Amino acid sequence: MFRTLPLAALILAAPIAVLAAGSDMTTPPVSTETTRTCTDGMVWSDRKGACIAPQSGALDDDVLYGAVREFAYAGQYGDAAAALDAMSDQHDDRVLTYRGFIARKSGDVAGGMQWYRAALSANPDNLLVRSYMGQGLVESGDPAGARDQLAEIRLRGGAGSWAELALARAIRTGHGFSY
Repeated sequence: MFRTLPLAALILAAPIAVLAAGSDMTTPPVSTETTRTCTDGMVWSDRKGACIAPQSGALDDDVLYGAVREFAYAGQYGDAAAALDAMSDQHDDRVLTYRGFIARKSGDVAGGMQWYRAALSANPDNLLVRSYMGQGLVESGDPAGARDQLAEIRLRGGAGSWAELALARAIRTGHGFSY
């Protein structure tokens, strides 16, 4: 019985741990070797212990996605776009979300909104895209649209998340986050 109880606990806890580790990509990324050491859009590979080109094929999509987020938050939009281009599934809602983020932060708000709508079409529960879209709506003078996205974030379980707090702050102040 003691052997099965720990195994059962692991089996039951595994989905929660995976969900916790993989789903809350709504907090700003922590700077890693990718932006501290690497240059010219290179991405740090823990496995190789070196900076390598995103297009090398040596990095999986999760590593590339982490680099995309890190580059985007550092304002290195060209490097973020290059890492996005190297991802295997260009229709993944994560890719579409960051294409929208890059477009919006580069001044193409309408283009950003198109990418955000595509991301929501792929995954209506993507809280991060809803927050970014809402922030873009605030910046474009559409607070009602932003409040709709805030309501969707809350409805979809995002109360208390960075996505909710960032959008609520943007609505309150009239300004989205500039990372």
